[in-house]
Amino acid sequence: MIALGGNLPSPVGPPAQTLIAAIRAMPAAGLRLRAVSRFFHTPCFPAGAGPDFVNAVVAVESALPPGEILERLHAIERQLGRVREKRWGERSIDLDLLAVGDAVLPDAAVQRRWRELPPGQQAEIAPDQLVLPHPRLQERAFVLVPMRDIMPGWVHPLLGRDVASLCAALPPKDLEQVRPL
Repeated sequence: MIALGGNLPSPVGPPAQTLIAAIRAMPAAGLRLRAVSRFFHTPCFPAGAGPDFVNAVVAVESALPPGEILERLHAIERQLGRVREKRWGERSIDLDLLAVGDAVLPDAAVQRRWRELPPGQQAEIAPDQLVLPHPRLQERAFVLVPMRDIMPGWVHPLLGRDVASLCAALPPKDLEQVRPL
């Protein structure tokens, strides 16, 4: 599963058009589309860091290993004008590898360490290796609501909870702020 988001225009247009372009680029990158969520209008994260976002999630199939999938997602981002300047900053496109089946990478201890990282440190440091499932997907309505659209039964391999229950555990205010486009 891949999360898509953007809050700035790209060379192909406004955020929704950029997400469409990213989705269209995935098959050529070896990522066969299985399902695409609706697009959602979501508040900027973190709050006050820029314009609101357009977010979605896609389910893909690929014979590629997770690290290669991530490299290809970064290549699509570059094709669409993404420049990585600031962690959690404004961006034309962000493609996050959320999960690859029930894979836990690099291992459960590292995934747990990143998942439990204090909020102040989350904004300051980034992993130097691929961590799957994405360490904070269970906290983010802008990820879980689109995931619920296409994969409500996917079970987090370490938390043992499906997307629907993770989504239901979020504060109602967070869920209300994720609105279909």
